[in-house]
Amino acid sequence: MNTFYNNATEIIILLFLIITFLQSGFDKITDWSGNISWLKEHFSATPFKNIVPLLVGIILVTEVVAGVLCSVGIYQMLTSGGRTIAFNGAILSAITLLMLLFGQRIAKDYEGAKTIAVYFIPTIILLFLLQVHK
Repeated sequence: MNTFYNNATEIIILLFLIITFLQSGFDKITDWSGNISWLKEHFSATPFKNIVPLLVGIILVTEVVAGVLCSVGIYQMLTSGGRTIAFNGAILSAITLLMLLFGQRIAKDYEGAKTIAVYFIPTIILLFLLQVHK
């Protein structure tokens, strides 16, 4: 239990990323056609208009892998005290959020881009915490 308390902030932010990305991935899997339809419209006036399914597939993979890495990272922290997998999960989470931010900016969806920043802040804090406590 002491390991949890010593890593509580990191674990809670990892749980935040797990919920964020695994739920988003699950949503894309269970409503693929609805997501593609909405995103084709969202990106209709951008250079991405003809490759929306490919891009959504890439985002889906990065979200799920980030969520899994964060999950395994918590397990590693609690069982061995290691932080490598959690750090890799946080890195992939940040990269995924940057890809999403780029898409929102290309689509000129500035409100959506601001929302991504809200997710990016705790991710960067997590990266900092995982580096500082190596």
